[in-house]
Amino acid sequence: FLVFIRNVKSAHYGTFPNMSRRVVRQSKFRHVFGQAVRNDQCYDDIRVSRVTWDSSFCAVNPKFVAIIIEASGGGAFLVLPLHKTGRIDKVYPTVCGHTGPVLDIEWCPHNDHVIASGSEDCTVMVWQIPENGLETPLSEPVVVLEGHSKRVGIVCWHPTTRNVLLSAGCDNQIIIWNVGTGEAMINLDDMHPDVIFSVSWSRNGSLLCTACKDKRVRVIDPRKKKIVAEKDKAHEGARPMRAIFLADGNIFTTGFSRMSERQLALWKSDNMDEPICVQEMDTSNGVLLPFYDPDTNIVYLCGKGDSSIRYFEITEEAPFVHYLNTFSTKEPQRGMGYMPKRGLDVNKCEIARFYKLHERKCEPIIMTVPRKSDLFQDDLYPDTAGPDPALEAEEWFTGKNGGPILISLKDGYASTKNRDLKVVKKNILESKPAPKAEHIPIVQKHAPQSSVKMEDKLEEVLREFKSLRDRVILQDRRIARLEEQVSKVAM
Repeated sequence: FLVFIRNVKSAHYGTFPNMSRRVVRQSKFRHVFGQAVRNDQCYDDIRVSRVTWDSSFCAVNPKFVAIIIEASGGGAFLVLPLHKTGRIDKVYPTVCGHTGPVLDIEWCPHNDHVIASGSEDCTVMVWQIPENGLETPLSEPVVVLEGHSKRVGIVCWHPTTRNVLLSAGCDNQIIIWNVGTGEAMINLDDMHPDVIFSVSWSRNGSLLCTACKDKRVRVIDPRKKKIVAEKDKAHEGARPMRAIFLADGNIFTTGFSRMSERQLALWKSDNMDEPICVQEMDTSNGVLLPFYDPDTNIVYLCGKGDSSIRYFEITEEAPFVHYLNTFSTKEPQRGMGYMPKRGLDVNKCEIARFYKLHERKCEPIIMTVPRKSDLFQDDLYPDTAGPDPALEAEEWFTGKNGGPILISLKDGYASTKNRDLKVVKKNILESKPAPKAEHIPIVQKHAPQSSVKMEDKLEEVLREFKSLRDRVILQDRRIARLEEQVSKVAM
């Protein structure tokens, strides 16, 4: 009988010994495990947004966690210092300048106090968060970016250039802004015939890849306004796709098969005729949000409505996308935030940290490589993208490219870098009023104290005036739209 069983096994598996070798493939990330933090380290009593939109609803950096919440009479999101855990008071101040629900938020990679938001009110707003977080509601953005005719569902900062922000709306167009001047510099309005599901910058920000409702994945050179490569029916299912650039220039996509099974795929960006690989996962209908770590080449997949995070290592050997493990909890996730590498605890061999949104709370989840040594693990932490931009906006728009400026995490991400970030913060504010802002510091060097105070006061009044004017314009447009709707109903 035992001989019979052994024969059946070998006949069924054929290359069983080879399979077993492949399963135990050598990788330092094979034993990565996830762990939710204790209850007192969560953020509780938060009314997470119920808007039906497939964004992550959460954005984090080494200083703050931002969460889109339910808000009456407009759109709002919370910004909490990382250490402010526990129950969040219902009257805690919010960022609340939008007149419609907020759909997407993203922190600037070059300034931990600057965040962009896109909303159903058709605008993009860029906000300056005070050093220690909000003490009063923030309703005045640094700049309002107007150009979309329908709701704005995606905002995405340029990875290596200061003050360059991309937005994509339900008007099927992508706009690339110079935030320092508030100008729309590039408008890609004829490339997508339907809703854009996702946009991703390449590592140095020279190219974009997009996933669209027409089932096409496109690689775009935004400055030449040219489609470099595209793939029709990258995933044949009707449900939303996602596409992201990897560090080596390849493209990773998630989507659905014709039979509604969730899939992941890997593509060469210069020739998308055939995928490098395709893997089918399960039959759940939640959209898979991919989060990518270019340092370790690990992709984490978080399904909206799932209760798990799956992670895969991408290598140059078949099957190219290697399943590592799954972290599961009982509660489904409404959204997910992903911490940049410089915000992790290298002393605990933490290689990723997620901020999982429940219905009423935000729960940090820590991904760790088990190691016994207390020494810095060079192989887990190669130099990573730091907060300093490689280029200024004007340089990028004229055709220059620059890869990320890397920093070492050997001594952790320390306060010396925070001082650099404050300079960036000033630059963004000073560049807002355009010509005058550049001269203010020079005048201050020679001006008497009272003159300095007067100039500061004048600048503050001008800023408030511009903000109020922007809000009045927004309200006028909203009133006009509502009047138009009323007249249609009356007819």
